[in-house]
Amino acid sequence: MKYIVTSEKSIDQAATDLEAAVKANQFGVLNVQDLQATLQSKGIDFQQPCRVFDVCNPHQAKAVLTEDISMNMALPCRISIWQENGQTKIGAISPKSMLAMLSDSEKLASIAEEVDGVMQRIINAAK
Repeated sequence: MKYIVTSEKSIDQAATDLEAAVKANQFGVLNVQDLQATLQSKGIDFQQPCRVFDVCNPHQAKAVLTEDISMNMALPCRISIWQENGQTKIGAISPKSMLAMLSDSEKLASIAEEVDGVMQRIINAAK
């Protein structure tokens, strides 16, 4: 259900490379959340760097929403970059696995499988 790779890159370099890989695969970055900075701004001592990228391909999103508008709760896709035990990790929840839990639509399964492959390519390119 999770696809996670370990990178030798810093979080900053992995983030730069992730943004380039997202664009190269006809997806877009909608938002980046810096969880460490957000929690620290709320007065919470959180020392683990973690960035969450909301990514989307508008054509795939439209196809999913046209098939089942309630799938808006599962969009956009998210790719995270974080540090764990001194290593940079890049990962995402598999769209294929997630949508399979939410719907038994064959059309959605087909779209999710395609998006799943693209997400893995994006993650591997940023690695």
